[in-house]
Amino acid sequence: MHRSVGLLLAFPILAALAAPDICRSADNRTLSPVQEEIWALPLIQPTIAYVARPTRPGLFPLVVMNHGVSLDAQQRSFFPLVEFRDAALWFAQRGYLVVAPMGSGYGAAALDASEHGLYGVFYSNIGNCDHPNFHDAGMAVALLDSWIIDYMTEQKLAKPDGAIVIGQSAGGWAAIALSSRNPASVKAIITFAAGRGGRVGGKPNNNCAPDQLVEATGEFGRTARVPMLWFYIENDTFFGPALSKRMHDAYTAAGGNAEYHLMPPFGSEGHFFIDSPDTIPQWSPLVAQFLDKHR
Repeated sequence: MHRSVGLLLAFPILAALAAPDICRSADNRTLSPVQEEIWALPLIQPTIAYVARPTRPGLFPLVVMNHGVSLDAQQRSFFPLVEFRDAALWFAQRGYLVVAPMGSGYGAAALDASEHGLYGVFYSNIGNCDHPNFHDAGMAVALLDSWIIDYMTEQKLAKPDGAIVIGQSAGGWAAIALSSRNPASVKAIITFAAGRGGRVGGKPNNNCAPDQLVEATGEFGRTARVPMLWFYIENDTFFGPALSKRMHDAYTAAGGNAEYHLMPPFGSEGHFFIDSPDTIPQWSPLVAQFLDKHR
């Protein structure tokens, strides 16, 4: 079991977003007023995270949200702290403590080493496209998720044994990797446009070694039993419908437990579906139903 030392530092960035009196969602669920903060987590690899949580006292179930990956060091230097703020707030308003860590190698790139960021080395690269290491790139971020879950529960900052892990793009791939470890503390995993190696050379629907990506997905599925909900989008040019369906087939044929949904086209690029508040009415009923089923 992971043990960490040091102080957790929390910086409020925005006060409650739901009115202090009782509010209800369209599905008649009570909504909580929410506090947004930035936390410095004293893990084995120190990590900064965006946090959204109900303002009322108490312990809440944990949601860990993983962002995607840019292979360009300069882009990683200016990467937003949270890509999917509205989605994070949707969960927080429904009583979850949401932690969205900034990946290692992101933010304030060091002048003398482009692969270093404010919080360590960028360790989730897949390597050479001829022989990509999809497996280890996913497991590297999955390990960070495990540290966060352990820390938040051991420090009694979140309820134990009920965490939900959510990821977009490479963050979703890390969530699939995490499923292969079947952590007892995780009750469900949700991914949006999960994968690695999309748009090689900036070309749409040009994946780096798609057969190897499908094979790696099947490898994760062999040992995965955590319930999963997968979202892909029809006009995603990173991981299009044909590839994502192959990944799902490989994962479930190997024994993995994943529910697949292909969503209608979104804007000019479906890959960024989860980033937009406009898509919440599309995915939220499916997420609510999935979480109720695996409560």
